[in-house]
Amino acid sequence: MTELSEKAVDRPTQATARSAEAAIRARTSPGRARLELLAVGLAALMVSMAQGLLVPVLPILPAELHTSQTNAEWLLTSTLLVAAVAVPVFGRLGDMFGKRLMLLIAVAALTVGSLICALTNDVGLMIAGRALQGASGAAIPLGISLLSSLLPRERAGSAIALISAMLGVGTALSLPVAGVIGEHADFHVLFWITCVGGVIAFASVLGLVPEAPNRSGGRVDLVGTALLSAALVALLLPLAETANWGWGSARVLGLLALAVVLLVALVVAERRVRGPLVDIATLRRRPLVLTNLASLLFGFALFASLIGTSSYVQAPEATGYGFGSSMLVGGLTLLPSGICMLVLAPVSARLVAMRGAGQTLALGAIIVALGWGMRIILTGSLWEVILGASVVGIGTGIGYAAMPSLINAFTPPAEIAAANGMNTLFRAIGSSLASAIGGSILAAQTMSLGSAELPSLASYRELFALCAAAGVAAAIAALSIQRRGSAGDTTA
Repeated sequence: MTELSEKAVDRPTQATARSAEAAIRARTSPGRARLELLAVGLAALMVSMAQGLLVPVLPILPAELHTSQTNAEWLLTSTLLVAAVAVPVFGRLGDMFGKRLMLLIAVAALTVGSLICALTNDVGLMIAGRALQGASGAAIPLGISLLSSLLPRERAGSAIALISAMLGVGTALSLPVAGVIGEHADFHVLFWITCVGGVIAFASVLGLVPEAPNRSGGRVDLVGTALLSAALVALLLPLAETANWGWGSARVLGLLALAVVLLVALVVAERRVRGPLVDIATLRRRPLVLTNLASLLFGFALFASLIGTSSYVQAPEATGYGFGSSMLVGGLTLLPSGICMLVLAPVSARLVAMRGAGQTLALGAIIVALGWGMRIILTGSLWEVILGASVVGIGTGIGYAAMPSLINAFTPPAEIAAANGMNTLFRAIGSSLASAIGGSILAAQTMSLGSAELPSLASYRELFALCAAAGVAAAIAALSIQRRGSAGDTTA
């Protein structure tokens, strides 16, 4: 196992680096670079949309599928659990056997899973299809790693920022789309959208994007894969089910304890394996620890924007904060946030180049905290809610653009896809924490309106304050990464 210092990872010699850059420039014209970015960006967009499409229509699914609310919730939980396992595993396999290959497999999983869900009303088959869709969650870190290996240096930064932003863009776009379809059409149309989009994305990547160099090969770490998979399921399943099981239930506490035991076993096992799934020596380095911590906090803040915006504006006006909006309007409130992420991706890349990834990440985190502060104070008008959510989106987009630069700077070239996959996994863990903790906060302080129990404004403000604190903590983590190397590669 390669020993790494706290300095940025040693890169190839200058002569080798110049040779590799020259080869990239000889192969990649500006037009071809744009086509490659478009193909990978479409794949990332489809995967991101698939993760959020069912959230607005979940309340109507038990009746549509003739099943219980608990079974319907597994349409979300199955995707979450499989994605959590697939992201780090696909990343490591991408480093070993090809990032493009694993990206194509991820997009194929999205397409086939969408097709299964589009063709059935059987909840069991639909859960299986959604689980298969979960494997596509690895597409975004794989796309980031692939483009960083294929594009010239001056184009790679903005391309990485754009693909990273797609996580928020797709989610923000999926909500109004699902709102329109949920109100006016059969919900199966949602799956046809991701199925057709997946076919187009697969064909585009296959026809336009070459494989990246520097495949390491080797044997798959089956022990590490099994331990990591079991640990993630034991961690994320109780977080997803806290609303049904309760924080103090034996199942929640037992699974969380099991997760700790399995993670300890994973660390012990991975230290003894050549070519481990998780390189503990790399992962524990201070810059990566702090970047992954910031990623978890950003994931928390972004997902809380989902559960704290759409339902907020759809609440009746009698609550004192809601606007009685439709499902469509609830989804549209987050659309400006996604547009801001998309438009500002090139700006974020320039900030990384000028000020360094660390300062850029800290700036994004502070903007997130300010956005949540606005949500606490500004409650009187719908435009104020949209403004606050958009500020959160702007900060999140800036932060997401900076994280891959930090990961790439402090990771050996042969492990970049795996490291980006782990960073994405930490975002997912943050989102799961937001769902579990946010749901508990909103359920703990309610008001009665007729026969309905709805969250109070105080509970929303408590959630928003927690998100603002997460933003501040992410900024502190980003600024704690000691400056190394050039501004474009590391932190400032």
